[in-house]
Amino acid sequence: MAERPSDEPNPDSGSSVSDEVWEKFVQDSEREVGAAAPKEPSARARMVTRRLRQQDARGEVPDGWRTGPAWREMDGRAARRRRLWAIFGVPVAIAVVVVANKPSLLLGDTPASDAGVPEAIAASPLPAETAAPTAAPSEVAPVTPTLERPFAGSPAARWADGAAGIVLPKATPIGSLSKAQVEQALRQTKELLVDANLDPATLRGERPETALGVIDPLQTEVVDLLNTALRKPDKEHDPLWMFSRYDPAELRLAGDVVKTRGRMTFKAGENASVVVHADYTFVYPLVRTDGSTEVARTVIRRVLDLVVSDPVKYQVTPGKLFVTRYDQEIGNSACDVYDGYFHPQFSTGEQEGELPTGPTLDPYDRSEGIDQNPAEGCGVTSRT
Repeated sequence: MAERPSDEPNPDSGSSVSDEVWEKFVQDSEREVGAAAPKEPSARARMVTRRLRQQDARGEVPDGWRTGPAWREMDGRAARRRRLWAIFGVPVAIAVVVVANKPSLLLGDTPASDAGVPEAIAASPLPAETAAPTAAPSEVAPVTPTLERPFAGSPAARWADGAAGIVLPKATPIGSLSKAQVEQALRQTKELLVDANLDPATLRGERPETALGVIDPLQTEVVDLLNTALRKPDKEHDPLWMFSRYDPAELRLAGDVVKTRGRMTFKAGENASVVVHADYTFVYPLVRTDGSTEVARTVIRRVLDLVVSDPVKYQVTPGKLFVTRYDQEIGNSACDVYDGYFHPQFSTGEQEGELPTGPTLDPYDRSEGIDQNPAEGCGVTSRT
């Protein structure tokens, strides 16, 4: 399992499920599946093929995945990556192994709990992420999300809500930088992440002043790029590289919660600096403004490095951050659409962007780093 309760119960989670109970539950479930699963290997393949044909007949459209540029800053000189990799494909939702003894879950019936597991386990929040998971989260039952349960059928159902998922590490002095300076860098990194990815005004396409305000104005290339992207987005100036946004004339959040999971670390860098590394995934449940109640989720993983150098020794703006890396992968947003907004695909409605041609990726898999040299083109995302 990639994500499960830690060895010590989390007093804030409301869950009493221990590590041993969880492991035994999974092991017992897998043994039951081995005994009860169909012996003919092609049976499951035929079921998936039949479902995909039914989806195609209903005009259902695929989810997408997009990853944008990484920026490099050396001594204040920006070397920006502009290669865009988009993934866009038909989701294949397969139930977690523990529902193999309940075929109704695979036939589309609404389960009693998201993964066919005991309600206490299915609903219990995960503890904060302190290290990279060893694998992607397990598949959960293919539950259709609703306005009342927009994260149903998603691993994000157990993630923290919004800014609560961004937990700061304890600051310590780094080189000539004091504990207070490191603490400020960590706090500003969270401010940037929250304003860029969680603030309701930013999500509706308004200018993210707080996020822009923590970036060192001496990074003129980055600052100019972001200002241009917000003012006049195109392929070479895409605000989605830094900010999460949807067109409020077309979309709105289903509810008021965005799910968040990730971690923040820091270490000593070159040039008397501290490097703050942030790796977070955000899940946005969206619904159209045309009266439809169908919920589609867009999943974004963002990885960034931010640097604070000693202003006594180097020409930097005190109290500001230098962006040295910013990578992202965006799941379920149309390929090759550069108007600065998400364009999630719904099961009804017209398809935007190119058809998938690339590999399949899992937007919830946080066990591997983001490819900083992605190939061009569209691929397939496995779930949202």
